[in-house]
Amino acid sequence: VKWMMYWIVFAFFTTAETLTDIVLSWFPFYFELKIAFVIWLLSPYTKGSSVLYRKFVHPTLSNKEKEIDEYITQARDKSYETMMRVGKRGLNLAANAAVTAAAK
Repeated sequence: VKWMMYWIVFAFFTTAETLTDIVLSWFPFYFELKIAFVIWLLSPYTKGSSVLYRKFVHPTLSNKEKEIDEYITQARDKSYETMMRVGKRGLNLAANAAVTAAAK
């Protein structure tokens, strides 16, 4: 569970880092502060990732749980439809290639 919390918080950090690098990279000690933040996240003494996860990420995910489940269901349905369509198209191409090869 500890590592799950760390990786989820680190993923958010990495996403935010993309934007903040552009805006704040000129700030003195910016990169040193980023390293200190990652060490704080990893440290078993400060349990930074657990603090951030419990305070921000978990409540947000809990509030949006129904919406997330709906998106997952929609993605599953759309992926099934897409795979069926691609599979049928692939079978048609293979059948046409077989007929063409047999005709030659």
